[in-house]
Amino acid sequence: MDTAALIAVIGVAFFFTYTNGFHDSANAIATSVSTRALTPRAALAMAAVMNLAGAFLGSGVAKTVSQGIIETPSGSQGMGILFAALTGAITWNLVTWYFGLPSSSSHALFGGLVGAALAGGTEVIWSGVIDKIIIPMVVSPVVGLIGGFLVMLAILWIFRRANPHRAKRNFRVAQTASAAAMALAHGLQDAQKTMGIVVMALVISGTQATYDIPIWVKVSCAAMLSLGTYAGGWRIMRTLGRKIIELDPPQGFAAEATASTVMYITSFVYAAPISTTHVITSAIMGVGATKRVRAVRWGVAKNIVLGWFITMPAAAIVAAIMYWIIALIFGL
Repeated sequence: MDTAALIAVIGVAFFFTYTNGFHDSANAIATSVSTRALTPRAALAMAAVMNLAGAFLGSGVAKTVSQGIIETPSGSQGMGILFAALTGAITWNLVTWYFGLPSSSSHALFGGLVGAALAGGTEVIWSGVIDKIIIPMVVSPVVGLIGGFLVMLAILWIFRRANPHRAKRNFRVAQTASAAAMALAHGLQDAQKTMGIVVMALVISGTQATYDIPIWVKVSCAAMLSLGTYAGGWRIMRTLGRKIIELDPPQGFAAEATASTVMYITSFVYAAPISTTHVITSAIMGVGATKRVRAVRWGVAKNIVLGWFITMPAAAIVAAIMYWIIALIFGL
């Protein structure tokens, strides 16, 4: 039973990472594709490779997920909690992907963890939830919005006398680098979140005593994220790349440069698992507002923000229901 439960949890964790990849591939490449800096397939291939590389850059985010959100549960009950948490997150990923809504896979996972833990009677580390999830969830989009606005203003001022056609052509080339930086940051953030869950499962099952991340876990999570990324997320890509604002290459570069910088700082300095979706979306809004405030389709933006606020509660409810079903079937 314990071995079967461990295999089931790890398998579902890998599937969550795969859905995370195709759900969030838009984060890394939507701006580059919409400005025609990269073809869709070239952008997806580049994002997959950079996601794979980013997964090996650090472990701070993984440790936050495995030790900073809920107290590690024990035995079969613990496995049930992890399975239910992942199921809740996957369900929300698929629903939001279907409707083309760029919600946060990260916060779906955190909501699933909290909901399953509460349903299973496991203690939630509320200080960690507030410090590492709630506060960054609120602050990072604000920083992305303001940062995108200021970076775009700087670009407009620096290149105010440049030939517009030549400038756009050069920024289209520069977007290759900024999109790669964005994909690398996505791997740094999102692959580590699943690593944290898998490590929790290994500790609960007694397979290992510490929270160190085995190399096979890093490789597997990175590979599944890359495979999911290459599968693409065209519905969400259209929302980010076209429906918020029509981007040109300088705007795309400004948004990607801003978002990737925010993600590197939160990963390496604060070990905070932020939402890549929140940051790139808010950066696009900030960049678009420099043209004129009405250039941003704020109705679409409002629906996206609403999705942000309901992601954690929705995933938590699904995870709690799933845990009760598992507990009923297996007598946990």
